[in-house]
Parts: sequence; structure tokens; C-alpha cells
Amino acid sequence: MGIMKPKAIAIDGPAGSGKSTVAREVAKALQWKHIDTGAMYRAVTYLVLKNNIDLNNIDLISSLVNNARMEISNDPNRGNEIFINGENVTKAIREPLVTKNVSSVSSIEGVRLALVSLQRILAAKDNVVMEGRDIGSVVLPEADYKFYITASSSERALRRSKDLEKMGFKIELDELQREIEARDHMDSTRAVNPLKIPVDATVIDCTAITAKEVVNLIVNKVMEESA
Repeated sequence: MGIMKPKAIAIDGPAGSGKSTVAREVAKALQWKHIDTGAMYRAVTYLVLKNNIDLNNIDLISSLVNNARMEISNDPNRGNEIFINGENVTKAIREPLVTKNVSSVSSIEGVRLALVSLQRILAAKDNVVMEGRDIGSVVLPEADYKFYITASSSERALRRSKDLEKMGFKIELDELQREIEARDHMDSTRAVNPLKIPVDATVIDCTAITAKEVVNLIVNKVMEESA
């Protein structure tokens, strides 16, 4: 009898759709590993900003990510904690300056190639719930389950505002919505691995439903199909 291949749930969606919360809770319910790939791109962005590297210096940024040491711990209660070059950047990567620049950094081919490779290595080790913008289409095209979570830009801005307030940041809703819509455009039109709905994904619009309801939808579908 051969070794069983780990299973994977791919969850994609635009900025602020709640996919990180959903993925974390789905992973907890199934006792699988949660991998927030967005946090990985944020960690690289944090490192770029920390080193005052020009965002147009593609070669230097690509070299930086290829030489960086990235680690992700997975605590079922705290969720993902991400370390880059030994520094715990879990909180720092959520600051507005990182958010503002992450789409630019993540559109660089060298950055995406390095992180996609790492993401596939992580998925080969354990059953995973992996979330991001190109999981079902690029990173894990053979994932056992694929979901695309979305919501209106106004609702996503409201949710992001609440998250930022908890962290001590106050940003006007209109400004947040403009930033989210700009990120949507950048993420969906970039040349390398753009945000898109995988052809075989189940689309869930969570504008008018709670994260808990989305979690239940996904967990029930996985449990039904694996029974």
C-alpha cells in the first residue's frame, strides 16, 4: 500500500474578501495546516521597505527574496506566524504601508517564482488549506477542492476598516475602498499569475453572509465528498 498524497483545499479571492479568516477556521475544523500565501508576499514587501529598496529595482528585489529565509509556524489558536530572516513579522506585515505596496512587489516574476516554489513544497508535506490569489489556477492546479471567495468592494472596505481599527489605525472608508479597487485592478491585470476565478472553483459571494457561514459551506462540502 503506497503513501497517501496530502490533500489540498485552494481558496482564492480578492483583497479583503475574508479568505484568510475562512481558511484559518476551515483548517482548524478539519485539523489541516493553514497557509496564508498573502502573508508571504507581505513579508517580502516588508523586507523590501525595511531595506529602502526602490520598488522599480526588480533585479535587486528578486535577489532579496531568493536569499531570504522564510519560515511559517502554524499554531491552531494564533494562526500563521511568519518569520523572515529570523524576525517575527506577523504584526508588522499588516501595517498600511505594507498593504499599499504589496501588489507592486507581488507582481514581480522573480518574487512569484520563488514563493510559488516554496508554497508547493509546503503543500507536499501536509493536508493544507492554502489561500491567496493564484492557488487554484497556478500554485495547486490539481487541488482536491477549489473555492473563490468574493464580496463587494464596499463591504470589503468596511471589514478592512474594522480590522485596522483593532490594530490602532484609522483610515477613511472611501480611501480604503479606492485602495481595494486599485489592488483588484493590479492583481487581476498583472502579467504574472493574475487573480482570476479557477474554471473548476466553487464561487462564494460573502457580501451578505458571515465568515462562519462560509466556513460551514466549505467544511460540509469537503466532508460530504470525502465520506
